[in-house]
Amino acid sequence: MADVDIPRDRLSGPLRRGSVRKNVAAIHISGKLTLLQRKLSNVLLLNAYDELITRATHSIDARTLCMMVGYNSNDMDTLREALRSLVETVAEWDMLDAKGRQEWGVSSMLAHARLRGGVCDYAYSPALAEKLHDPKVFALINLNIQRRFTSGHGLALYENCYRFTRTGSTGWWPLELFRRLMGVDGSSYYESFKHLNAKIIKPAVAEVNRTSNIVVTPEFEKRGRSITGIRFLIRENPQLAMFDIDDDEGVRTSQVYRQLVDRGVGDRLARQWIAEHGAAYVAEKLAYVAGRRGVAAPVRYLSAAIAGDYKAPEAVPAPAPSPEAGEAARLRAEADLAERRRAEARDAEKAARAARFRAVEAVASRRNPTQRDADRRLFLGRLDDELDREDFRRFGWSSALNARAIFAFWEELEPDIFAAQPGN
Repeated sequence: MADVDIPRDRLSGPLRRGSVRKNVAAIHISGKLTLLQRKLSNVLLLNAYDELITRATHSIDARTLCMMVGYNSNDMDTLREALRSLVETVAEWDMLDAKGRQEWGVSSMLAHARLRGGVCDYAYSPALAEKLHDPKVFALINLNIQRRFTSGHGLALYENCYRFTRTGSTGWWPLELFRRLMGVDGSSYYESFKHLNAKIIKPAVAEVNRTSNIVVTPEFEKRGRSITGIRFLIRENPQLAMFDIDDDEGVRTSQVYRQLVDRGVGDRLARQWIAEHGAAYVAEKLAYVAGRRGVAAPVRYLSAAIAGDYKAPEAVPAPAPSPEAGEAARLRAEADLAERRRAEARDAEKAARAARFRAVEAVASRRNPTQRDADRRLFLGRLDDELDREDFRRFGWSSALNARAIFAFWEELEPDIFAAQPGN
């Protein structure tokens, strides 16, 4: 079983309600979730969080859901399977309540899920919703960090460690519990600590430290010659502190925040966008969307504009220096025009590159799981530089570092993949 956290950062205090209450804030959810399913559960919770205990049912556009998970695909079969797994997943908690009484409970992770008309409707049981909404019980994780993970075990370790950031340690976990948290309980192979350490602990620790805003260090508890327990020391990763989200009330009083909320963006998502991109950038995208006519889903379009850095086309004024302006003015006007044209060319190149990435993602997503796995293995085998290989492992077919190699690879597999694009 594994703790589930949702994408938002620094919104909750320590998950212990008192320094001596060591067993509070323990919500465990089946660790056998895939990486996609784990990310999906976090995004659904982020979407519902503001109205978690005031509304029985929540909804989100299915394509927006896929985009936020980082699964850029129209493969609804995969999304259905992921939702089905969450309905079949058991959430269990065992903690002290506000009066110090022991409380144990169990619930399915989702009470129901439904896809209809391009919209995903879903619900939590009232008891679980109450626990998930309590900031002292449940830590929130930044979506931008979640998207960087490529391993389910790495994300599971991060979720289980992040909630203890302020205390600096997870405390000791028996190895049996740790195996459940990582979803490998019941496997005779991982009963061996040697295998558990080599295949689960070391790779997961490496990914957390490389990918997230915390650094974890494992320590082991011995009884005789046997390892019986594990804990993780936790400190902030200064290199990735940019992902931390400011929780000051000043954000909520800003004009950009109010504009986002007025347009239907949730509190946490609004603050996340401002923290990740800056108020000026978000204001620019708000203005861009406001200037577009006939937008059927403004929040989804705004999300795409922020992610894709949409810009309004600028008119290029013809230089018309007066005779009195002199040669210097004429040269400046020509230089400005040339720079604008270079900028337009760069923007066009970026747009064409983005279109090629979308074409690759569309074709790759239509292939069956066996083919997708074979494609990735074949492409990795062509990369000689370990930096290139690592970037592809992290970002897949969206790897900017391997753009030329990716486009060439897919043109070999699908000769007409880019035929419909301008300039081809």
